[in-house]
Amino acid sequence: MQRARGSTVLKWISGRFLENQSQVRKLPIFPHVVFSSYQTSRLYRTKKCLAEDSPSEVKFTPTVIRKAEAAFSDYLHSTRSLQFAAAESISKNSPRFLSKLLEKIDLNDNVERSVARFLRYHPINEFEPFFESIGLKPSEYAPLLPQDLMFLSDCDWVLTNYLVLCNYGIGTCKIGRIYKNRKEIFEQEHGVLLRNIQAYENLGVSQRLMVKAILCSPCLVIGHTNKTFVEVLERLGVLGFKKGWIEGQLCESGGYRWSQILELLCLFSQMGFTNEQLYGLIKRNPRILFEDSGARTFSLIGFLVKFGSTRNNIQNVFLESPKMNVGKFLSNLKQCFIFLTDIDMEAEEIDRIIRSEAPLLGLATLKKANSMLVNLNVGKKRLCDIIKKNPKEMRNWVLGVKVTPLPGVPDEISMLERRKFLLRLGMVNGSKNVEKMVKSFRGRGQELQERFDCIVKSGLDVKDVREMVRVSPQILNQTKEVIEMKIDFLVHEIKHPILSLKRFPSYLSFKIERIKVRLMMFKWLSDRRVAHPNLALSTIIACSDGAFEKLYVMRHPEGLKVWHNLRNTVITE
Repeated sequence: MQRARGSTVLKWISGRFLENQSQVRKLPIFPHVVFSSYQTSRLYRTKKCLAEDSPSEVKFTPTVIRKAEAAFSDYLHSTRSLQFAAAESISKNSPRFLSKLLEKIDLNDNVERSVARFLRYHPINEFEPFFESIGLKPSEYAPLLPQDLMFLSDCDWVLTNYLVLCNYGIGTCKIGRIYKNRKEIFEQEHGVLLRNIQAYENLGVSQRLMVKAILCSPCLVIGHTNKTFVEVLERLGVLGFKKGWIEGQLCESGGYRWSQILELLCLFSQMGFTNEQLYGLIKRNPRILFEDSGARTFSLIGFLVKFGSTRNNIQNVFLESPKMNVGKFLSNLKQCFIFLTDIDMEAEEIDRIIRSEAPLLGLATLKKANSMLVNLNVGKKRLCDIIKKNPKEMRNWVLGVKVTPLPGVPDEISMLERRKFLLRLGMVNGSKNVEKMVKSFRGRGQELQERFDCIVKSGLDVKDVREMVRVSPQILNQTKEVIEMKIDFLVHEIKHPILSLKRFPSYLSFKIERIKVRLMMFKWLSDRRVAHPNLALSTIIACSDGAFEKLYVMRHPEGLKVWHNLRNTVITE
């Protein structure tokens, strides 16, 4: 899917930007690897790997363990006819298996003789110590154990391919991960794995780089030579990167899609990057190319193209922000798009702003639109005008930066309508309270009257609603539809009395998500008689989440589970 997406983006952007444009059971031999010592250090796990896989509690002395290892190695080599290198490696790197074996023999007798005698009359499943010796834990290798085999000699190609990897320089304790992820490597016929590795060397890939590449992408040595991988190395070499640098960028736990990386390199070239620019860009930020095989970079480019960015715009994004975290950069741009959409910015203006200010907007996370409207004390139209006039003003509205309210803009008609609305409610003209309410309102007088009337129609007396507005004027700063939705949920779904709004008018100011989660949780608790059914609405809604959990949710054993499920469900909706 990723590969297909990469190809689609490549064709899409190109069209948008480019106008008119062997022997059985025999050890493999490598010309530059010395085998005189392969039976000792090369096949042995490091002390660190051994310590990680060893039992947490040492039950036997080093002398006993050493003798047991020697006896086990001799058994595997002399009795089971395994190559000495394999027998030595398995015996020295399977401490768990050896400890269990020692628990079954009499240590008062000669240890080596006891181990040999036990193994003679009690055949073992040789795959268990083998898998442990290559770095797998019991829980990892249990599913890998053959159902109808006990002896490694019955599938000798496994050992042969294992020795090929060991002798090529891959650490014993890392081979288990390769086996776990790509078992088919060890099922290849004798000589195939060796030929596959040598094919890459014949194409100029060094041994050190090939070792790292096999650990990152074991699929490279399955089947035919992956020429795409070689071409990626060649292109990076043309840019000026040494093999050692490339090796340092590869992560052993990552699986690379080399065709996608190659497509990204081609795309950068088609977009007009010079070799010097591309070298500097990748040198400063290798994640652009190697993280998720460039998938996030493709997504970022696709997002910019969607908003009409030219190749010069996209070049500027990468060149002006060379050390960007691509995933975070894209997330910030998406947040900016949501911000501009939420304040009802025109689509053409959104395209223009993202095209021109992408380097700025991608490096910082904007606050949410609702928060900015409140903090700046402005309406959507005025906020749009500010951004259109100077988009760079948005850099002052990022998370972590304190926002200062903007000075009010006189709108005599709107202010006059608000005062008339308050006078109709019986407020005294010119009083400090009236002027304060006039400034706190958002919307014209007619809109305020509609919102006021919809609260009255819910079943409250006009006098009560008038008092509610006097105490909490902000309840009229929401649309009529939002107010109706909150009242409907309270009265018809939760069956709460409408008079509770008279005592707690601020209910209408809280977000609908918070209201739904709190009231649904309260209903669940009261149905199970662990919460008083007549609990005040202010008590349910106004307290913090932490206090609500502690005081009410945790009264029931399943409360926390239901609470978290409700929150996840409401947020998803």
